[in-house]
Amino acid sequence: MLVLPGLVDLQVNGYCGHDFNADDLTTGDVAALVRELWKRGTTTLCPTIITAPEDKITRNLRVIAAAREADPLVGHAIAAVHVEGPYLSPEDGPRGAHDAAHLRDPDLAEFGRWQEASGGLVRIVTLAPERPGALDYIAELARRGVIASIGHTAATPAEIEAAVRAGARLSTHLGNGAHALIRRHPNYLWTQLAADALTATFIADGHHLPADTFTAMLRAKGIGRALLVSDSVALAGCAPGDYTTPVGGRITVGEDGRVTLPGGELLAGSGSSLIECVAWAVARTEVELGTAVRLAAANPARLLRTARGRLEPGAPADLIVTTPDLSVLRTFVNGVPVHDA
Repeated sequence: MLVLPGLVDLQVNGYCGHDFNADDLTTGDVAALVRELWKRGTTTLCPTIITAPEDKITRNLRVIAAAREADPLVGHAIAAVHVEGPYLSPEDGPRGAHDAAHLRDPDLAEFGRWQEASGGLVRIVTLAPERPGALDYIAELARRGVIASIGHTAATPAEIEAAVRAGARLSTHLGNGAHALIRRHPNYLWTQLAADALTATFIADGHHLPADTFTAMLRAKGIGRALLVSDSVALAGCAPGDYTTPVGGRITVGEDGRVTLPGGELLAGSGSSLIECVAWAVARTEVELGTAVRLAAANPARLLRTARGRLEPGAPADLIVTTPDLSVLRTFVNGVPVHDA
């Protein structure tokens, strides 16, 4: 058996039928989702709220904050919230499964209302830097210690570079949320890969990035400036079939776990948990287990400025016990046993 640090997932939309973006989200739903992820080895997560009307975003932020207050272990597990959108590119491809009707330009007053609703929990905001007002927005987020992340963008290389100068620190699921066809060079992918000021997140589920693409991008970024996220959606962990969800409408889960919009190959989030991404990276690429765990634990924890994600005396006892093939047997959250298979 292996003892590993609990995994830290900066992008979780949902899992096993529970959705942080549900219209009727309750504190019980939040707690149930967190507990499902404990069974999969994720001990720290950022619930991810995506593009929606402001009243829905603020409502769900309040529910997440209330769930943290109601249960200390859930509060420990939810270290921050990631808001992905609504300040994204409206173009097909970069927009992904985000609802075009609710895309809009960055608004610091709206961000203030998010923080008021969540008790200051929003620590990551993904936006497209080409939108009007984005650079001032990024600069202010940086001043407040909030991570501005570039994603779902159709920006020019010059616009990416301007965002980095303004204070952007992260690239959201680099290589995805992009056009199906782009210029060979220059383009927004190369510019983000080359920017040492940007850490990049990658979805290593076998569907979002081919193994050779993931390998090349990871080599370009370097292990210290890369991390894994699941980007899991509510249908992750569910049986294959067609479903209807508040995010994307009709969604298909394939036999291989691939989650797509019906009638095409456009991905609608990931069907994998973070530990499944770790296992895929180890099995299909040159990444060794220790490195993969670093990408899914220590690196994201460092980005959140927390001491989690490490096996060291004095660090928070967020630990998992697994088989050699990474099936999770036991999970401890802040020293408390929360799962025993």
